[in-house]
Amino acid sequence: MSTIETLQYMAAGFVSALTPINFLAMFGGTALGIVIGCLPGLSAAMGVALMLPLTFTMPADTGLIVLGAIYCGAIFGGSISAILIHTPGTPASAATAIEGYQMTLKGKAGKALATACWSSFWGGLLSCISLYFFAPLLAQLALKFMSAEKFWLGIFGLTIIAGVSSKSIIKGLMSGALGLLLSTIGLDPIDGTKRFMFGQAFLAEGINTTCALIGLFSMSQVFILAEKKIIERAKAQKFTDKIMLTKDEKKMLWPTVIRSWIIGNIIGILPGAGASIACFMGYNNAKSFSKHKEDFGHGAIEGVCGSEAANNAVTGGSLIPMLTLGIPGESVTAVLMGGLIIQGLAPGPELFTQHAGMTYTFFAGFVLVQFFMLALGMLGCRGFAQISRLSDAILIPCVTVLCVIGSYAIHKNFADVVVMLIFGFIGYFMRKFDLNTAAVVLALILGPISEKGLRGALRVSGGDIGVLFKSPVSWILIILSVIGIFSPIFMNKFEKKVAGVDLEESCES
Repeated sequence: MSTIETLQYMAAGFVSALTPINFLAMFGGTALGIVIGCLPGLSAAMGVALMLPLTFTMPADTGLIVLGAIYCGAIFGGSISAILIHTPGTPASAATAIEGYQMTLKGKAGKALATACWSSFWGGLLSCISLYFFAPLLAQLALKFMSAEKFWLGIFGLTIIAGVSSKSIIKGLMSGALGLLLSTIGLDPIDGTKRFMFGQAFLAEGINTTCALIGLFSMSQVFILAEKKIIERAKAQKFTDKIMLTKDEKKMLWPTVIRSWIIGNIIGILPGAGASIACFMGYNNAKSFSKHKEDFGHGAIEGVCGSEAANNAVTGGSLIPMLTLGIPGESVTAVLMGGLIIQGLAPGPELFTQHAGMTYTFFAGFVLVQFFMLALGMLGCRGFAQISRLSDAILIPCVTVLCVIGSYAIHKNFADVVVMLIFGFIGYFMRKFDLNTAAVVLALILGPISEKGLRGALRVSGGDIGVLFKSPVSWILIILSVIGIFSPIFMNKFEKKVAGVDLEESCES
């Protein structure tokens, strides 16, 4: 695709994104995401999974805009409860609670919320730059992938998510292996042989990915919440100061925003890292470059800015490997990948050629969502703060109903509800034993792709396994897969190093 064609698609994307239905999708998705984010116990991945069935009947671009809006809104929403009740709504806002709550205790809650909102906006908006310019380049590279390369690409994706998202290499690989076994259920993709169907016709097409997503991420969380004693959440701190920043404060925070954007973007592009690491790295960076280091731990505005700009910068970067290579960097993008699949789309170069119009509409919507997040955040923080107190006694039945309705609505088949409940129990026990639910989902998606790549390469070569090791790209992916397997050792040490001191300071404060 030429530069002129790309620019034309970019312009057309904004025109399509501003249609009434997409406009409504951005507003509703962002508002819902903020609500999910500020509710402790819920997560961005869970929110996106719950809304997947609703997007089934929508146009592909509208459905993706809804899911992207929920993603962005939830990452920002976590900062509201972190600042006002010292309880991060999502893990991505853990570092925000350190300085944000101290500002609240000093009567500067409005200032803290304004900082979080403004920083989140610029972190998310700037992350779209890499989404626009790096994604098409990586997609062109993916065009050169043959069957052998697709096999190793699938293996690389599995090792990354199974490794980095788990504290144990063995547990991560076990999770990925379970997902691969489940992906073999249904008709053989080559010769149509029945595999592990046990006489159930509805399993002919394999495990329904959407039902698995809802069960693993949403229903399992319901079981986790239900077993705990329901207690009244802390009241959100009242505040009287205005939710706004002065020109001087914005000028002071700009260097922190730029540095955190770069950090968050790189972390987002790297599969397996995620927003929870980015927020602490952004916070640490802000502390290192601050001229007022003595304020940190006591309500430093730069600390809130560094954390929120970094975790929101992850959003745009994390979409790049998912859209171009089919490698989700974290659980949220794994669920978003499920959204693509239910729309009949496959991540890869085709999104930038055959479906370029839809893709660039989604990109434009992702840009505009940042403005909705800014407006809703600045105007509605006080209201969202009250939502964060919603009791689990209300939350549990509401989420359960949404899980059941969402699963049934896909094919209007009660069997899908049963599949969802089974995966809910699987997810519950996996979380109890510290296994990785995201690896299972990814294996369900990547398993068939890897299998087709392996068997396709062997058929062309007449069964010669050496065909898998001939290409330089294959060897690069093999090396990356080995690194992905052992990366938890380094990532855990790094995360402890980054977050350890800050968490200690938070506890002391």
